[in-house]
Amino acid sequence: MTFLPDGRLLVTEKPGRLLLVGTAGKSSGEEAGDLPIAIVDGVPEISAAGQGGLGDIVLHPAFSDNALVYFSYVERDGSLSGAVVARARFDAGGTPDAAGEVTAPSLENKETIWRQSPMVSGNGHYGHRLAFSPDGYLFISSGERQKFTPAQDLQQNLGKIVRLHDDGNVPTDNPWSSEGGVTAELWSIGHRNPLGLAFDATGQLWEHEMGPRGGDELNRIVRGENYGYPLVSNGDHYDGEDIPDHDTRPDLQAPATSWSPVISPAGLVVHDGVAWPDWEGSGLIGGLSSTSIVRVSLTEPAEEIERFAMPTRVREVELGNDGVLYALEDREGARLLRLEVEAP
Repeated sequence: MTFLPDGRLLVTEKPGRLLLVGTAGKSSGEEAGDLPIAIVDGVPEISAAGQGGLGDIVLHPAFSDNALVYFSYVERDGSLSGAVVARARFDAGGTPDAAGEVTAPSLENKETIWRQSPMVSGNGHYGHRLAFSPDGYLFISSGERQKFTPAQDLQQNLGKIVRLHDDGNVPTDNPWSSEGGVTAELWSIGHRNPLGLAFDATGQLWEHEMGPRGGDELNRIVRGENYGYPLVSNGDHYDGEDIPDHDTRPDLQAPATSWSPVISPAGLVVHDGVAWPDWEGSGLIGGLSSTSIVRVSLTEPAEEIERFAMPTRVREVELGNDGVLYALEDREGARLLRLEVEAP
């Protein structure tokens, strides 16, 4: 989800709906009420399966001037699939057309600006989270698609963090830009299933990813570095095969912190301190299997500070324009939650 300047949200659902959502809902202490919701037209056809479908959505930094939104989804070619990132102009609708009918919100002039390469079989580990840097570059998390070795292969953009201009072109100062092709897109390598991507107030990029059996990671992303997967991990393969721990390879980037047992991280936002000053600079992570929201320190040492139990799996966390925390639950019957922090 992402917040528009007027306070409404754009919310993606995996099967393919994009929703324009108002925030005039009722609090948890009242009888549940419906939020004002409109379905946004112009979303490409989505064939959802496994972990793949309609994914992340963010606004261009100059959205107020250009109305551009960026979104990720999975495209398929027979038994093969891969994540793509597209951009389009968002029309909020609400104005009468020539026939006097009120227009629906829509995506206009869609163009695809990035694809995972290559497309592979299977329906897992797409990643495809999006974040704009303070200086206007688009960063994309790309999972290794449960194929392990692509994360170390510079000829593929699977298992990587990608950095692009806002039109999809490759910056000439990327670490492997002189190599051309997909290699030129790469910013960091050696990632597994990255489902959180966010910049802090200093411009530092943070990423979290699911480990295998154990070893979920929070990473401080550094240009051109190798984060080790599948050569090292603080977890093991699901079949029980051992993976050497990070401390066996000091030449590879170790996580800022990791979790075993796992929290299954999904969604990451850095708190700005507006609504809750004591949390300024903290990272907030949605937890799937841990059914929680996890607050972490992003200063040395980066570590979990506290954990808040939630009613069910949390897929996404985001800050509203007023600094209040919102969360999206996971699976059928999921809710959009507005969360307030009470002083102890």
